[in-house]
Amino acid sequence: MLFHNGKLKVRKLEKEDNVLLAKWLSDPMVLEFYEGRDNPFDLEKVNEVFYAPEDEEVKCIVEYDGNEIGYIQFYQLDNETKKEYGYFTENVYGTDQFIGEIEYWNKGIGTLIVTSMIKFLIEHKNADRIVMDPQTRNTRAIKCYEKCGFNKIKLLPSRELHEGKYQDCWLIEYH
Repeated sequence: MLFHNGKLKVRKLEKEDNVLLAKWLSDPMVLEFYEGRDNPFDLEKVNEVFYAPEDEEVKCIVEYDGNEIGYIQFYQLDNETKKEYGYFTENVYGTDQFIGEIEYWNKGIGTLIVTSMIKFLIEHKNADRIVMDPQTRNTRAIKCYEKCGFNKIKLLPSRELHEGKYQDCWLIEYH
């Protein structure tokens, strides 16, 4: 286990978690906000995308009250990305996450996940800043992140191809 906070546990991704990821990433309600409804994942695609040995991200499964409910990953920003975002000497981490079990949406669990990850990254990885780049249209996620102490830093126009259209994203940071 990487860390826990009450009923929340975050552990590193294991090979047999591929079935969970394939389930979550083939659900149109999840895909609307993560990857796109035109981009569903089957087991083969999950294995290709999430289990590449050269990946820099630390990939994790989120458990709540004993149930596997979602995914979170974190990674140290490389120098090129740091420069693009306007960071130079700081130790900057990024995160991406989703709750794949939709019955756990809108219950404050996302806030618990994000605040717990912030604490972990600051205490165990000495992060100076934590950044994310949610699509501007993902207002529910942005509200969650702002509740956790993230602030919008700058608009990233046409940042992410999602469902056939380039979407604007916000660079948000916790500092």
